Amino acid sequence: MNNIVTINILRFTILILVQVLILNNINFLGYINPYVYVLFILLYPIKNNRLVFIFLSFLLGLFVDFFLDSGGVNAAACVTVAYMRPLILKFSFGMTYEHQTVKFNNAEFVQRLTYFTILIFIHHAILFSLEIFNISYFLLILKKSIFSTVFTAILCLLMTVIFSHKRT
Repeated sequence: MNNIVTINILRFTILILVQVLILNNINFLGYINPYVYVLFILLYPIKNNRLVFIFLSFLLGLFVDFFLDSGGVNAAACVTVAYMRPLILKFSFGMTYEHQTVKFNNAEFVQRLTYFTILIFIHHAILFSLEIFNISYFLLILKKSIFSTVFTAILCLLMTVIFSHKRT
């Protein structure tokens, strides 16, 4: 139990630092911004207290907002994604989620890709909608959401593959 808490604290801190110090300076073609800090929400243990999880997601977004001076859009996107996560887990993993036996390292690639992509797209759509906050820029919001989702999902999948420790 103590090991899981330590891993989550480290993951929380490292992802914020990577996002703030490195990835916030990346902007490809004006549309593609990687937001890998959302990986904390994606990989948070399923069996833990949901209220604590939503609060931690809020803090995650708030810290990123603090460093980006973005007025709470990241916090709103993180809380929404944290709240919707059980629905997407059920959709992506089916009965494995119902029985609370989902292990992200052992999950099939397609299930993990589906789960990551859906939640990242929801996060980005909310983030860019609140950031731009103008319905006349719908196509710009959609374009930024789609391109950033693809790039972020690839980075998140690579990070999970590189830093996973499968026990054989």
